[in-house]
Amino acid sequence: MLASVKAQQKVTAANPGRALKIMSYNIHHANPPSKPDLIDIDAIAKVINHSKADVVALQEVDKYTKRSGNIDEAKEIAMKTGLHYQFFKAINHDGGEYGLAILSRFPLKKIKLIPLPQEIKAEERILAYVTLKIGKGQRLVFANTHLDATRTHENRNLQMKQIMAELSRISLPVVLCGDLNSVAGSDAINLLDTQFKRTCLTNCAGTVPQINPRRTIDYIATKNLNWMLTSYEVIEETYASDHRPIAATFNLE
Repeated sequence: MLASVKAQQKVTAANPGRALKIMSYNIHHANPPSKPDLIDIDAIAKVINHSKADVVALQEVDKYTKRSGNIDEAKEIAMKTGLHYQFFKAINHDGGEYGLAILSRFPLKKIKLIPLPQEIKAEERILAYVTLKIGKGQRLVFANTHLDATRTHENRNLQMKQIMAELSRISLPVVLCGDLNSVAGSDAINLLDTQFKRTCLTNCAGTVPQINPRRTIDYIATKNLNWMLTSYEVIEETYASDHRPIAATFNLE
């Protein structure tokens, strides 16, 4: 069982009113593509702070790797954003660990890490999820994943089936975020659509590459939700990562 972690900085209160803003961001281990030898945690934190997101799913996060200067990236980002955080290891890498992180204005409870299967030998992937109390009598399961990136689809399809099976048992509202390495109409996204509703369904702006994006492979999707989706956006950030972040805002009333 993973223990929830809190950065040693005052955690800001939830946004006033009844809005809840969700962000998903593949941060490319905080390495700006235009500066291959630089780790720029400040740039990632700036994107999150500017967005005013309440809950954030991060993919491609390093912890104590040599390439990232032996720092705990999730902790550093949490310190600079004033959020609770949890890192989830997918693999050992470069003297440290590499995986996912969840940041939140709300304390993280019931923290889960689920290894995902593969049919073709490739980098191991995981599903991470937590339970958040976001208001009086309101709880949310927040999930984050990063599907396989190999050229063929077998692993992604198998991993999405596992994710759907894992989350099908949950009756609470669920938000699933992540870099799914799949475009709309693919088998993996069709599987997602059997249980979840994507926050963008038509004419969705691209998320990769960060400059002149041509494909949408990053998603925020929901199930068991009766909250109104009030906005969805692909944030026009072109420096900090090789993906653009996405954000969705819900009215909890």
